[in-house]
Amino acid sequence: MPGAAGSWDDGLIARRASDRAAVATGDEGRHAPEEDMLPALGGNYGGPLRTRLDALHELVGLSRTRVESEALAEAGRVLDEAAARQRLSSRHTVIALAGATGSGKSTLFNALAGVPVSETGLRRPTTSAPIALCWSEGAAGLLDRLAVPSRLRRRPLAGGAADADLQGLVLVDLPDHDSAVTAHRDQVDRVLGLVDAVIWVVDPEKYADAALHERYLRPLAGHAEVTFVVLNQIDRLGAEAADLVLDDLRRLLDEDGVALGEHGEPGATVLAVSALSGEGIPELRELIGCFVQDRTAPERRLAADIDAAALRLRPAYLADGRAGLDERARGDFTDRLALAVGAQAAGEAAERVWRRGAIRACGTPWLRLYRWYERLRAHGSTDPRLDSPAEDELTARQRVEQAVRIVADEASRGLPTPWAQAVREAAARGAEGLPEALDELMAGLGDPAARPPRPAWWPAAVLAQAVMTLLQIFGALWLVGQIVGVVEPGLLPPVLVMLGGIVGGPLVEWACEGAVKGPARRYGQEAERRLREAAAACGRARVLDPVAAELMRYREVREQYATVVGTRPSARVVGGIRSGASSRLGATRAGVRGR
Repeated sequence: MPGAAGSWDDGLIARRASDRAAVATGDEGRHAPEEDMLPALGGNYGGPLRTRLDALHELVGLSRTRVESEALAEAGRVLDEAAARQRLSSRHTVIALAGATGSGKSTLFNALAGVPVSETGLRRPTTSAPIALCWSEGAAGLLDRLAVPSRLRRRPLAGGAADADLQGLVLVDLPDHDSAVTAHRDQVDRVLGLVDAVIWVVDPEKYADAALHERYLRPLAGHAEVTFVVLNQIDRLGAEAADLVLDDLRRLLDEDGVALGEHGEPGATVLAVSALSGEGIPELRELIGCFVQDRTAPERRLAADIDAAALRLRPAYLADGRAGLDERARGDFTDRLALAVGAQAAGEAAERVWRRGAIRACGTPWLRLYRWYERLRAHGSTDPRLDSPAEDELTARQRVEQAVRIVADEASRGLPTPWAQAVREAAARGAEGLPEALDELMAGLGDPAARPPRPAWWPAAVLAQAVMTLLQIFGALWLVGQIVGVVEPGLLPPVLVMLGGIVGGPLVEWACEGAVKGPARRYGQEAERRLREAAAACGRARVLDPVAAELMRYREVREQYATVVGTRPSARVVGGIRSGASSRLGATRAGVRGR
């Protein structure tokens, strides 16, 4: 209901004492010290309602840095008012009498009191300040909270003390809600946010007034269980006309979303009376007496306030879709980081370098000489690995940023706007130094292709290749010696020796190349795995963990929100009240319809 915003900070409710508050005469009406208020939050309420209050308390504390303060203001006000109402009298029920100009609100107020208390007349507006009527002692603290001046606090003089059903009732006559004086409307809005229940008084001419339905009844549809709608001045209507107006009033309330408490169901009570002739007044007094003696109106009003606050907060906590990161999204993020740091390329380079080293060490010198010449002619450099282009660093940074952006979008998909923004901000903070951290990590690990290990059989293969080369040289020298006449002629032996060296060299190289494929592949895969795991660990620490923390925080607040929105206990209580008075209400309505 409309009212001033309360004061709260970080989910801890700290109610400020009003300057106009006074110490009540009764123990239950006495204000509790401010430092004792917080531990007693919800202490006088029922179990389910206290659970919902505690959950709302936690919800505000967990959300204050994520959800806009304006969205949490209503929840803070509800917690503030719950704490303030809890430390005041639980024996009293405060009911406001509200209505438009000329609806006969003050006349009805006097009829319920049994004596003229509120001023009535043709002058408009007649009521300029709230007037309180108390049927028992101990309500001073409640009236201080409503800021009702002492001079406007009354006691019923006729039948008040003897009317046991109304003991504990505090009835407040409000100024007209459609008054031309702005201060009067402000007082109505302020008091409506503090009372336990409201009796709306309408007349046959203004019962369909748009200002009443659009400004009050429709926004307060969730407070139907603490709402009474009284059609006054039925003495001006015939029997058939009264039935038609009452039915149309119920139709309008139904269109406003106000549940009607008929057939024992919880909801608003609608009945017709005539404050001037007294018709329907005894039934209304009996109904109010049942309502007051049940002493659950403050809890039901608070439950409705929690429902309204939860409804306003719904966009901040509930959205379509399932939020979170699955294994596929995490794996894709790791793959993108691995691509950004070149894990696969480094693994393939390490494999090629190892194979090249084996071929170089075990290959024929003539073939190595030829390959060296080809590389020199093709690249102008003896380095077998080409220098990285200048734009590689920029491309790697862009890939990292893209990976973070994609995983943030995946994690925030399906989240309400505040929490989606929080997830993106957490990912963005982690991405700020992620490229540099990956560079440092890769530098610390070193280039796996710089110094590949050598297997134990390499020396034997090198020795065999050297033997093949020596055989070629020895055979060549033998032939030269025969040509110059130093050695005895004999063509076959030196040719066989040379042929053995020429054929054996490629055979040794081919065998080494075949033997190195498996170890080289495993070495490249191991190098890729190390780089991938290092990049994944860095990305997890800087991006995934903060994102997971935000998602965990969202799951916590969603659980708290689910508790806040939980089943209301008031429906069962109100059902008992309505069923206890249903027969009397039925008789009242039957009497109205039978006129």
